[in-house]
Amino acid sequence: MDKNIANMIDHTQLKPDTPKAKIDQIIQEAKENHFASVCVNPYWVSYCYQQLKDTDVKVCTVIGFPLGATTTETKVFETEQAIKNGATEVDMVINVGALKAGDTDTVEKDIAAVVKAAGTQALTKVIIETSLLNEEEKVSACQLAKQAGADFVKTSTGFSGGGATVEDIALMRKTVGPDMGVKASGGVRDRETTEAMIKAGATRIGASAGVQIIAGETADTDY
Repeated sequence: MDKNIANMIDHTQLKPDTPKAKIDQIIQEAKENHFASVCVNPYWVSYCYQQLKDTDVKVCTVIGFPLGATTTETKVFETEQAIKNGATEVDMVINVGALKAGDTDTVEKDIAAVVKAAGTQALTKVIIETSLLNEEEKVSACQLAKQAGADFVKTSTGFSGGGATVEDIALMRKTVGPDMGVKASGGVRDRETTEAMIKAGATRIGASAGVQIIAGETADTDY
């Protein structure tokens, strides 16, 4: 096992039909492999926190997921609840429609409100949903996330028909500079792809294939 890569993986399970047995599985795998976090839907945050509170594995959850089209007030409430339940990392989806319409003020304020709600209690990662954006929009989304004080920009939800690409990671890293986090998520299923993402500038990997990645295998998972 390459502990350096393991420490960069958010072990993810976000499918709507995820049963408790699958959550128990990713918790155990995260403990055994010392992954950075488990990334789960808000419903599971409290349970994961109870199982992981005495370990080095963090609890990450998603906000405004997967469409990003909830109101800012809803995203703030979700963030506050998630932190209360034990999350120390929140991955929020931007208002993609507002960005596509050129309403950058709304997008930035939306991100900033979640950043403020997270405060010093949780890292904020901003999912820009690269598969729905052109290059100019990707750059704009990254700039807005940085201006709003987020800790990371993240490629994808994994639910909009496209995931992370090396090209997008390189563009995002170039846009945000060396100090902000960049998370590659969606379609990362093997060690080779993971290493390519890291080489391009990713500092975190979101994948449900964490165990296979560090074992040098290829997973058939969608996320």
